[in-house]
Amino acid sequence: MTATRDELNGPGWYLHPGPASSAPPTPRELLTTRAARGWYVGASISLTWFFTVAPDVVGAATSPLSTAVAVTLLVLFAASFLLVVPLSRGLRVGRRLIPAAGLFLLSFTLFPWIGWDIRGLWSYVGVAIGMAVVRLRTTWMLLLSLGAAALVAGVIGDGWTESVLFLPAIIVSISAMMAAFGRTIAAMNALRATRDQMAAMAVERERSRVARDLHDILGHSLTVITVKTELAGRLIDVDPARARTEIGEVEALARGALADVRTTVAGYRGVSVAGELAAARAALDAAGIAAELPTATENVSAERRELAGWIVREGVTNVIRHAHATRCRVRLTARGVSIEDDGVGPASDAAFAGSGLIGLRERVEAAGGRLTLGRSELGGFLLRVAL
Repeated sequence: MTATRDELNGPGWYLHPGPASSAPPTPRELLTTRAARGWYVGASISLTWFFTVAPDVVGAATSPLSTAVAVTLLVLFAASFLLVVPLSRGLRVGRRLIPAAGLFLLSFTLFPWIGWDIRGLWSYVGVAIGMAVVRLRTTWMLLLSLGAAALVAGVIGDGWTESVLFLPAIIVSISAMMAAFGRTIAAMNALRATRDQMAAMAVERERSRVARDLHDILGHSLTVITVKTELAGRLIDVDPARARTEIGEVEALARGALADVRTTVAGYRGVSVAGELAAARAALDAAGIAAELPTATENVSAERRELAGWIVREGVTNVIRHAHATRCRVRLTARGVSIEDDGVGPASDAAFAGSGLIGLRERVEAAGGRLTLGRSELGGFLLRVAL
């Protein structure tokens, strides 16, 4: 994408790039921005060219009324030139040349005073065309046509001499320079807008990462804490020593979860499949669920082991929380991970829409894997990820 593409030049070119808005800028906004004020300064300096035309207009007046009308038209033309460029940027691409066309027609109001010398004002029309930032081919066609019109007007008014080439050359060259300037500014603003959009997307991705990691961490830890607390409550009268052990493990889990939350927010959390398998065994044992877990993780490639750890964590957490199962089986292969149970299984498609599974699916797909859900061979729920 380059500055010659119209897509770079949306309405609001003079507005500071910011959050996208469906409402177009108002004329007041277009005329009062910092960029528009900068345009007024530069355009006002360029109006010194009027000194080559204004004396001829005033000198051609034949009465005070004629002089007043001529001066009024000159002021109107100058003011219109200052305003048409910012206002044209509030129009859609197909209509941005309308103000320049109006400026061109306005120049003919001075024809009764100076005749074809009005071509001296057409450099302002060329600048308005260039600063409208329309298609490059259209811009060049209009500027060359304006130069040709100035040449014809010069020949009609003064006859053929070498000097009639000077003004068309000035009109085309100045207008082309301003067209290049306008397109450069449009491209810079498009880049700024793209940068802001990328920053917003980065913030959203980081927010999603933190939300997903917090769900995975707290969901697993709080589930295990709940199971162990319930177990300790049942054992407190019949086996106080074991109840104390379970409470101690609950405390350790809570401290670990707090540390995990802190590292997750900081962005430095890492997960290992071996550690998650060990945690899964402890959690399943505490929940009274028979665990069939792999004893080795070497068949999972090193770059996939963290993802496999997240899969085991989320899958086992779901078994403990939702399955009402008595048996859970985890399989690790070089091609993927599967977790299944003999519980109640998915009651409906809505069972697949939990935030944990959605987050896990996003994590898997971001790594180039594929997650599938269904009923397991054991009769319950199946979670399978192809790595």
